[in-house]
Amino acid sequence: MSAQKEPRRLRLNAFTMNVVSHIVQGQWTREDTRQREYNTLAPWVELAQILERGKFDAIFLADVVGAYDSYNGNRDASVRNAVQFPVNDPSALIPALAMVTENLGFAFTLSILQEHPFSFARRASTLDHITGGRIAWNIVTSYLENAARNLGFDTLPLHDNRYVRGSEYMEVLYKLWEASWEDDAVVIDRERGVYADPAKVHTIDHVGEFYDVVGPHLCEPSPQRTPVLFQAGSSESGREFAARHAEATFISARNIRGAAANVEDLRRRATAYGRNPHDILVFQGLTIITGGTEEEARVKEREVLDRLSDEGTFAVVSGWLGVDLSAFDPDEPIGQIRTNAQQGMIRALAEAAPDQTWRFGDLIKTIATTFHVGSVDQIADELERWQTEADIDGINLTYTTTPGSFEDFVDGVVPILQDRGLAQREYAPGTLREKLVGSGPRINERHPAAGHRRSDPALAA
Repeated sequence: MSAQKEPRRLRLNAFTMNVVSHIVQGQWTREDTRQREYNTLAPWVELAQILERGKFDAIFLADVVGAYDSYNGNRDASVRNAVQFPVNDPSALIPALAMVTENLGFAFTLSILQEHPFSFARRASTLDHITGGRIAWNIVTSYLENAARNLGFDTLPLHDNRYVRGSEYMEVLYKLWEASWEDDAVVIDRERGVYADPAKVHTIDHVGEFYDVVGPHLCEPSPQRTPVLFQAGSSESGREFAARHAEATFISARNIRGAAANVEDLRRRATAYGRNPHDILVFQGLTIITGGTEEEARVKEREVLDRLSDEGTFAVVSGWLGVDLSAFDPDEPIGQIRTNAQQGMIRALAEAAPDQTWRFGDLIKTIATTFHVGSVDQIADELERWQTEADIDGINLTYTTTPGSFEDFVDGVVPILQDRGLAQREYAPGTLREKLVGSGPRINERHPAAGHRRSDPALAA
């Protein structure tokens, strides 16, 4: 008899945002959540320490740079329900949270429309330095019309064009992070009074369609140089971008069937770019409600549904789709709708049930109430099925209350996953990339960033 295959561990991220109300709307009104304290440090410190106790890989910080103003043609519902508004800078939390943790990673979101790549390269390198190499960046291209106007654009660039811009953005970053400083440029020679060798610090002289950047990079090489690269697009263009650039991607499949189709597609595309199909770690977003028994979990679910804001839900989904859902009949088929906002959400519905005609009411319901509810053992069983049947590598755990949702998972589900070999009991040493992937601190040689290294023989020739 052949030996039983060792289970792969699930990577665990906590999915949150520096806002009052993130995904599940209306819960900020409850007494048992710290969402209203989002603009103070104490709840974030508490959360980071809970996650590290549960051996989570990272806290994944979402972000937007505009208001949700599609629903009813204005932002009133979003302001009234605190739908990702007000919103604070997620990266500003990281230094404080790094001080109270030793191993937890920090993935933060920043749009390519939001900051020039030269400035962003310095921001990311600085954070990687001061955290000892625990930084990941979630690459997004923005989907809110209001965000584009806030950032100096007349209108939101077309969906596919945003990814064209994104590809050049990445090229500039790779040149700054990987090519500007040679590995031995920093000498710190106190006797000669030489900190760095000028001959080993280089300009990048990038001239492109969207960016002209001379360089050199302002920061010396950080522990990872290039931070771990997350990406969350599920549209056709988004998946192509992920296949080329992402080390990890965040999907929001409606069910295991849909996730399996998404994962298979991503791995096929990665292979076409000369990468290993498992060079991309796939994280499924899940909202989990759990308790010691199923009945206890169902009571918690009813408490969530009692506070669920329909108006807030319509406002956030309208923003994601870039359409005013108040103008549609819930029974109207979605059909082949294409928008300039997030196209991956519609594709996720099709992959979840390719023979079903989805209606707008279905879409809103799946966003609002797709909760995974059960006892801690039932949730562990379900996560094992997601990994086995969909080939996912990890989950992004969404909360209904914070830190309560995360604490329930850490104290109840994580020990069961650990007993099954599906969750780590201790952190591996090294940077976030080393902990997640098990390789070295630098991005692997199959990734396009590696092609810009000056130590690469092709560049030295």
